[in-house]
Amino acid sequence: MSYALQTHNLVKKFGGLLVINNISLNIASGARHALIGPNGAGKTTLINLLTGVLAPTTGSVLLNGQDITAMAQYQRCKYGLARTFQINQLFPDLTILESVTLAVCERLGLGAKWWRPVGAYTAATDEAAQLLDSLKLLDVAYSKTHSLAYGRQRLVEIALALASQPKVLLLDEPTAGVPSNESRELFDTIARLPEDITILLIEHDMNLVFRFAQRISVLVNGALLVEDTPDAIANNQRVKDIYLGEATHD
Repeated sequence: MSYALQTHNLVKKFGGLLVINNISLNIASGARHALIGPNGAGKTTLINLLTGVLAPTTGSVLLNGQDITAMAQYQRCKYGLARTFQINQLFPDLTILESVTLAVCERLGLGAKWWRPVGAYTAATDEAAQLLDSLKLLDVAYSKTHSLAYGRQRLVEIALALASQPKVLLLDEPTAGVPSNESRELFDTIARLPEDITILLIEHDMNLVFRFAQRISVLVNGALLVEDTPDAIANNQRVKDIYLGEATHD
């Protein structure tokens, strides 16, 4: 089996505080993999280690078999690793099409040519429009980002990540702050993403996790408690006692 994303004995300490404790993950190419656990379990810290926001104290991160532990964030993006955030990182006063076209231009190495209007890059604009169409956002392509419902803003952030043509997409709580009537539509769209994109997801809504994920890793106190199929996780008594009982009442 080929692995898109791996960690080997990953450790992160802040002074004397151990936040990530010897985590080894093997995420298969094309997988839909969820990372769950109580608040404070270390999930976002782990994502920050994977993406280069933080450097590990010890251990390594591999992308498609290549050690990327020492790479900067932008280098990891160029090698095929993209992410979204718990809180949207968007351009509120740009239109959706402008935002995504800028992201495409950056991938194509055109980001420094600031003296030309975005509309001058026809191929990039066409690619951005196709991406918006695939995410069912083409009808709001000329709307300002701040005018969209929050669930659709989350889709715009995913569109920006996809503009880099990632091999691995990390989604950090994509339904955070999204009303329940919008979150299912958001997840349905995520589920339709191309199968060759590996997805690692942090999410607290267990109904959505169990519908989406093929494998689930459970983090507790910075350590990997268990990794298994959704059915096995749902029936694991330790997971029920530590997390699922609480999560089903959130």
